[in-house]
Amino acid sequence: MTVAQTPATLRQPIDGRHRQMFVDGAWVDARSGRTMETRNPATGAVIATVPRGDRQDVELAVAAARKAFDGPWSRFKPYERQVLLLRIADLFEKHWEEISRSDTTDMGMPIVRTLANRTRVIGMLRYYAGMATSLHGETIENSLPGEIVSFTRKEPVGVVGAIIPWNAPTAASIWKIGPALATGCTVVLKPSEEAPLTPLLIADLMNEAGVPPGVVNIVTGTGGEAGAALAEHKGVDKIVFTGSTATGQSIVRASAGNLKRVSLELGGKSPVIVCADADLDRAVPVAAMSVFANSGQICIAGSRLFVERSIHDEFVARLAAYARGLRIGDGIDPATEIGPLVSEKQLQRVAAYLEAGTAEGATLVTGGTRLMEGELAAGNFVAPTVFAGVSDEMRIAREEIFGPVISALPFDTLDEAIERANNTPYGLAAGVFTQNLATAHQLSRKIRAGSVWVNTYHAIDPAVPFGGYKMSGYGREGGAEHLDEYLNTKGVFIKID
Repeated sequence: MTVAQTPATLRQPIDGRHRQMFVDGAWVDARSGRTMETRNPATGAVIATVPRGDRQDVELAVAAARKAFDGPWSRFKPYERQVLLLRIADLFEKHWEEISRSDTTDMGMPIVRTLANRTRVIGMLRYYAGMATSLHGETIENSLPGEIVSFTRKEPVGVVGAIIPWNAPTAASIWKIGPALATGCTVVLKPSEEAPLTPLLIADLMNEAGVPPGVVNIVTGTGGEAGAALAEHKGVDKIVFTGSTATGQSIVRASAGNLKRVSLELGGKSPVIVCADADLDRAVPVAAMSVFANSGQICIAGSRLFVERSIHDEFVARLAAYARGLRIGDGIDPATEIGPLVSEKQLQRVAAYLEAGTAEGATLVTGGTRLMEGELAAGNFVAPTVFAGVSDEMRIAREEIFGPVISALPFDTLDEAIERANNTPYGLAAGVFTQNLATAHQLSRKIRAGSVWVNTYHAIDPAVPFGGYKMSGYGREGGAEHLDEYLNTKGVFIKID
């Protein structure tokens, strides 16, 4: 495999050097002086050290965000916020290859995928820019005696604490920071300790774009230290979090101190339903990549594959053949389709599920092993895996694996498929493959999930709300509803007689 070399002209070279975090418009180290390593999951090499921030650093960042919110940032007009977001979008476009390379090197996503996220991420920034001048309240006729005018105002909620995972650093950062800038909020963002480098690059670009000091702050550190301190901080008005359901529950408990607003995009165990009339040539690769993309490290992964019994065996055979044909390697190689898992810890977690699947009686059709050949030996690589003979009670069919593992389950009727698809504590996403319009409408209406894709998967647009049902969280990212998550609505009454 040919590994592309990092250009010498990169804004933030990936060379093992120390990176500082960004607080109040300045690059700083942790007050404690502690650091932590971040490694390339394809090679195991240390690619940087970053500050291990904790409560002290969160205090400073929140204070900076509050000062900016109450100060200069509060005087920015909607048009000025729009111009700023458009300037950021232009810088992202200019530096997109570097941003993509940073994500790939830090967490393993294949470069072809990170590069392909360009339209989505830059589209989000420009969508938020457009929305910045579209926020408004409304005049409401009231039934009170006398001449009283009543109306509402939309006002920024204040200081936002944003905590993001490692599986999509660029998109996750912009999904949090973009609406905050559009609405006039300020942000303290805590990236995952597994992939902190791209958010620091983003802070650099936003600083160049002219974001005032304190408006965007990046505190690196662990979830147990920096993340927990941010979630419970009484100076934070809102927490927005993407990650595991267990951590989301902890954040809800931590938020009770000042009853801060909370938005959560949590785990999933998404069903994909393939009907007998589906176009199999389309369904096989899309269903496969609904899980195998990003090595299964996607909250919306369609890991429960329900296939109508009459086509089940053929579909599983074709799915396994597709999986065996995927090219696995270092994500920086443009030919790579499946990269590594993010860390040794995640590798061990996935390996435990592979063992559990076999132990509980599932049939391993393909994959199921760590890959140790040649250059893969130094990284965290797992072969794309398909299990058949899976029952709904097995752990691989119930629990979020966050790895390249598909569980195939046959069904006989649509009512059965709907009941089993909904028999999960999660409700983030679902997929349907059918050529029958009535079936498409029936399933998309009855499946309890925040997003349902028919004859496609992973379709996410800045203008369309995204979020979960049940234990997959609450609140929406995308669309006008996303901006509402960062706004308070104030009712005003003025007596004029």
